[in-house]
Amino acid sequence: MKIGVVGAGAWGTALANLLAEKGFQVDLWAFETEVCADIVDSRENKLFLPGIRLSKNLRPSNDLDKVAAGKEILLLAIPSHVFRSVAINLVHYPSEKTTIISVSKGIENRTHLTMTGVLEQLLPAKLHDQLAVVSGPSFAEEVAKKVPTAVTAAAHRPDVAKRVQAAFATPYFRIYTSHDVIGAQLCGALKNVLAIAAGISDGLGLGLNTRAALITRGITEIQRLGIRLGADPKTFMGLAGIGDLILTCTGTLSRNWTVGNRLGQGMELDAIISQTRTVAEGVKTTKSIYNMSQKLGIEMPIAEHVYRILYEDLDPREALHALMIRDLKYEHDEK
Repeated sequence: MKIGVVGAGAWGTALANLLAEKGFQVDLWAFETEVCADIVDSRENKLFLPGIRLSKNLRPSNDLDKVAAGKEILLLAIPSHVFRSVAINLVHYPSEKTTIISVSKGIENRTHLTMTGVLEQLLPAKLHDQLAVVSGPSFAEEVAKKVPTAVTAAAHRPDVAKRVQAAFATPYFRIYTSHDVIGAQLCGALKNVLAIAAGISDGLGLGLNTRAALITRGITEIQRLGIRLGADPKTFMGLAGIGDLILTCTGTLSRNWTVGNRLGQGMELDAIISQTRTVAEGVKTTKSIYNMSQKLGIEMPIAEHVYRILYEDLDPREALHALMIRDLKYEHDEK
């Protein structure tokens, strides 16, 4: 099976290597020339996934056309804010036999579309049923180290989901199938916003009680938005939902938690972003989620206050106080 992976960040590299170690021929597109050179010279992505020896079946390239052409599986691991600008260059390559998988976790700022929503705008209608999503609690570094991991593959067609499942399954990477493409993506995007909130809480030195409250009320916010947009309620209690949320809100490997943690310690957002080349998807996704919730009239107080901290310079302690003194209500109020 010929596979192309577009995006050589930590997650794209980890998944490309997983597939290559299974014996597949995998071409990996890297934007950065130094990433490509390092993999060729030392079999290591020193910039984004240091310390991991990469399979010889993984072939890096800076040539997007070479990576995308003639592939049976095309995996897109592109940051959401550049997803469209990269994907638009790929639309002529997939055939009706190509499975197109997104592992990007974000919502486009301008359109408020998920990544498969963007692809549906760009691709011919006959290819829409070939789209799939892989999401769930999975840090790239741990997957690369073969730490036992379970995730979800969602697709509208069961046979497409099963094809993804079969391609990725290993003794250390267990993959379940789902039909809920929209739900899996919303969970994957919103959990990054909530991870920033959890990181802020931890950075302020607040306790485990606070973090648990943020996670629990956070899944409620995800559910409110997801159900409005047609997601399956069961998704929120699964791997792509509460599973990924717990991991990202509690794991120090989380880039979004790290951003929040530093904000809670008093650092400025610009300074935090300037110190790393990796992307914390939640920073940009927060703006999308806030604008969506306002447009749809959906109450999402945690996401709203993360937005105000990131984009309106609200002091984190003031945000916490505002959350705690909101009107008292029934716990399972759906509004």
